[in-house]
This record gives sequence, structure tokens and C-alpha cells, in this order.
Amino acid sequence: MLAAAACGGEAPAPVVPCPPGPASAAQGDAGSSAQATATPEDARRFLAEVDHDLRRLWIARDRAGWVNQNFLTDDTEALGAAGEEATAEYVTRKILESRRFDGLKLEADAARQLALLRLSQVVPAPDNEQERRELAEIQASMTGTYGKGKFCPKRLAGKCLTLDDLSRILKKSRKPEELEEAWTGWHQIAPPMRDKYARYVELGNKGAKEIGFTDLGALWRSGYDMRASEFEADIERLWKDVKPLYEKLHCYVGKKLRTKYGKEKVPAGKPLPSHLLGNMWAQQWDGIYDIVEPYPGQGSLDVDARLKAKLEKGDKEKTFDAKGMVKLGEGFFTSLGLDPLPQTFWERSLFLRPKDRDVVCHASAWDVTWSNDLRIKMCIEPTEDDLITIHHELGHDYYFHYYYRLPVLFQQGANDGFHEGIGDTLALSVTPEYLKGLGLLADVPKNEKAKLNVQMKMALDKIAFLPFGLLIDKWRWDVFSGKTSRADYNKAWWELKKQYQGVAPPSTRTENDFDPGAKFHIPGSTPYIRYFLARIYQFQFHRALCRAAGHKGSLETCSIYGNKEAGAKLRAMLSLGASKPWPEALAVLSGESRADASAMLDYFKPLQTFLEAETKGETCGW
Repeated sequence: MLAAAACGGEAPAPVVPCPPGPASAAQGDAGSSAQATATPEDARRFLAEVDHDLRRLWIARDRAGWVNQNFLTDDTEALGAAGEEATAEYVTRKILESRRFDGLKLEADAARQLALLRLSQVVPAPDNEQERRELAEIQASMTGTYGKGKFCPKRLAGKCLTLDDLSRILKKSRKPEELEEAWTGWHQIAPPMRDKYARYVELGNKGAKEIGFTDLGALWRSGYDMRASEFEADIERLWKDVKPLYEKLHCYVGKKLRTKYGKEKVPAGKPLPSHLLGNMWAQQWDGIYDIVEPYPGQGSLDVDARLKAKLEKGDKEKTFDAKGMVKLGEGFFTSLGLDPLPQTFWERSLFLRPKDRDVVCHASAWDVTWSNDLRIKMCIEPTEDDLITIHHELGHDYYFHYYYRLPVLFQQGANDGFHEGIGDTLALSVTPEYLKGLGLLADVPKNEKAKLNVQMKMALDKIAFLPFGLLIDKWRWDVFSGKTSRADYNKAWWELKKQYQGVAPPSTRTENDFDPGAKFHIPGSTPYIRYFLARIYQFQFHRALCRAAGHKGSLETCSIYGNKEAGAKLRAMLSLGASKPWPEALAVLSGESRADASAMLDYFKPLQTFLEAETKGETCGW
């Protein structure tokens, strides 16, 4: 996850800045007069002032946010809310002031910064001071509620389970009753957020309307260098391309789950039970790889077991403890010719869950001072999942590192999907060969059956995630627009889960529940369509970097580890930040200017053929 350090402006501008709403009554004739006399030099001075002020405000906000998420108390929650409120007030005020430059002919960099300013607050606050403070407090409160969330089953006589504990159960247990208890237990943390979320929607929408957007969802969809309606159509185009592969994977996994749990628990042609898929939100299914493995015994892919064994033997070099795993991730980036992480990264990051306090353990990357003050916050465990997540978070930090000298409004990804996709792109090069070199696999899968096992394990992460990456924001867009009312929050959530994912809850859910709130990004105000885009982009990026590295052969066999030519291509794109529209940034890396799912489909061609054969004659769909 990309944390608050880049949340000041998480989405770049459209090619044509979104038209502003009507001028406030306070502007009156004076506003019209100012617009008539504004000059390009005035705009440059305005942007220089904004750059100075935003740095100060965003640093203060992110320092407070860092402390709050690392020391969850009522006081730090109040500090975080105060930082968010001060930022929101300034951004709204400056957006309104910037309207005097509408229609003025400006240099491209100045015009783009003004457009980015209008998109720079993920949740813009109302102009009313009391409402602005209320919105900031609600956001801090919901994040705090999530971070402090625990499930305390009666059978454990007072012992409480964290999300980490419950996630381990979902991944490791094969007892349906135990899985259902863990799933239901975590989702019980969310109902207290429901009323606060409804008020958050009201206030966020009011803030968005005051700066010229119909609602908060329209603001979020405007950050992709195309009109919001065109963006939605492009998302549907990409989903249409990858949906057949997802449907085949869904059918195959259902077949394997039926074999494991029986037809009553997993009926054919019906949604899959969410709690049986190895993940709290059924967003990735790699937790049940042992159940769906195509060819058991054909090459061990159990990285977790080898990590655990190395730690139990002492790991004298500390290569595989939490900090050592991060150093392995850094080593991948430096092998490409990229810079080492600064010493302060190692001094200021959080790598382990503290025993003495509550923290938000959801992994995130930060540049707290917007000046190469790189950090990650992550409760690392010795698992392959966490090794991959480390690469993901370091991808954010390396993006921060290569654009931090730009004007502050350009200090973000070409779009937010780019930011999420960089680390995952490198993780595609964490191949069995690479893992064997680290001593985390005994052998490299060589025969076709073993290679298909590798593809399946990848697909349970990359392909299984795709519809989930869509539905989070589809739910929010409908809530923000009013299409989904507060009375139907949970109903609409599960309708989308069924429509896109083909999954169902383990038991009846009602409007007394608030299941969207059990996913961090909902209370955390983090737009989510970026993660869907990142899944598409990373394969497109990977294909481009493999070409730069001179790779010959099929895409799934490529690793760019150690290749300086690929590193130079990557560095050139990272250095642009948001200074250019994302199609131009993509062209720097790949020579392409359109999102393209064909690289993902090429990567999984062997698996596609296997799934088609394995599901022939099955009752697929839901």
C-alpha cells in the first residue's frame, strides 16, 4: 500500500483540467476581476507559494500520521486528525483561489500543476470549519478502529486474536467451522464504523462539490488523464479481456474445493464460500495452493517452510529475519543499478509488530518529509507473501526516491496504478531460479508439470485478485453517487462480490453488518481501482523490461535481476513522477501508450490451456 506520504496527491491530472464549479458567493465581482487581470507570472508565483506551503503542511500531516499509526492512542489520533484538517482547509482554499487562472494560456508544467492541485486532496473537506474538523476526526477514528481491531472468542477465555492471527487461521486451517469463526470474528470489528462512514460520505461529497465535482467518486475517477466516463469504459475494456481467464480459474478452484469439502459446502455452478479461499476478503487465493495444486509433488514451492527452517536453525547471518528480508528486497533494486536505500530508512522503519502497543500493521511505504525520508511500516513475518509484499512496498519507496526533487505536486506516480505496480513488476522476476539462489527453494521446477504448478501459484494471486480490485471502488462510487443508500450498504457489497468475484459469505449477512469496513482501504480512504490497474500494468511493465534486458523465450521465464539496461529504463520512468501524463510515462518504459492486458494473458498462456482441459464438462459460473 502507498501511505499518506503520497496521499496529498494520489492521482494525476486529466489532460484537460476538470471544469471548476460555480465560484463561491464570497468571490463575487472581485473574483471575476481577479480572473480578468491574472497573468502567467501570477500563476507561477501562486504555484511557488503552493509548493512551499504544501510541503510544510504535508510534512506536518505525515509526521502526525506516522506517529498515529505507530502509536495508536486517542491523543495521536487527535494529532493525525489535526494534520489532516489543516491540509484539507488549505487545499480547498487554494483550489478556489486557482480559479482565477482558468482560461489563461500557461506553460505546460504550470497548467499541469494547477490541474493536479484540483485533484490533490483524496477526500476534500467542506469549507465550513466545523464540518472540516468533523471529517478529519471521522477519518482518524475509523483508521484507529481498524488498527485496534481484535476478535476475542469466548473459547479462548479472554485471549484476543489480531488480524494477523485470524489471517493465519484462514490460510492454514482446513476445518470449515474454524475458518468461519475466524472470518466472522474479524468482520465483527466493522459495524461500529457504519454510521461514521455514512457521515464521512456526506462530508466528503460536500467537499468534492465545493471544488467542482459531482461527488467524491467523480473526483477519484478524474485522475487518469482522460474523462471520468472514458476511464470507466477503459476499465471495463481491460476487465472484459481478462474475465474469461478468471472464470476458468474460478471453475477449477471450485472443482478442487468440492473434492476437499463436499458438494453441500461447495455446490457446482454457485458462488464459492468466501471463508474457504484462504484470505480474509477472498481477494487472493494462494493460501489454498495446497488444495488446488495441479501436480502434487512436482517441485516444492513451499518457501514458507524453508524460511521457517532457516530461522529455527538460527539464521546466524540474519539473512532471513525481518530486516534481512527487507535487505533482500533492496538487493533486487540495487542489482538493476538503482541506488541503495538511505541509512535513515533502516533507522526509522517499522519491521515487526511491537509487543507493547497497538499499531496499524497494514503494510505501507512513506516519504515522511517529501525529501527522501523513506520508510516502510510493516509487521513482517517469515513468509513468501511478506517477501513479495516487501518488494511491493520498496517499489513505492524507489518511486519516491527518484522523483523527490520535483515540484511537490509532481511527487506522485504517473497515475496511482503505476505507483502500485512498480514493486510488483520486480516481484515477477522473483522466479524459482532467483529463490533457489537465495536458498529458499531446493530445486528449480524443470518439467512441464512443475512449471504449471508455478503458474497456478502465481494465478491464485494475480488473476484471482482482478475482480476484487474492481468491486471495492465500484461499491464506493455507487455509495458516493447515491445509487447505493446507507440502508443497502451491505446488500450492495455482497451483490458486487457475487457479480464480479463469484463468492458468497459463510453465513447470512444483514444491514446490521458493515462488511466493507473490514477491509482497510474503506475506513482508510484509499482509492482501490489502482490495484486492479497495477495488476494489468505490472505485466506490461515486465514485458517491456524483459525486452530491454534482451530476454529470449516466453514471458513467464524472464527475470530482469541484475540487468542494468532494464534498470535504466525503469529509472527513466520513475524520475518523471507525475510531470507527464501517464501514457507518456508508459511510452518511456515500453514505447506503448495504452493499457494492455495482453502481456498478462501471454504470461499465463500455459495455465489457460491447462484450465480449459481441466474444467471441460464442469458446471462453471455462478
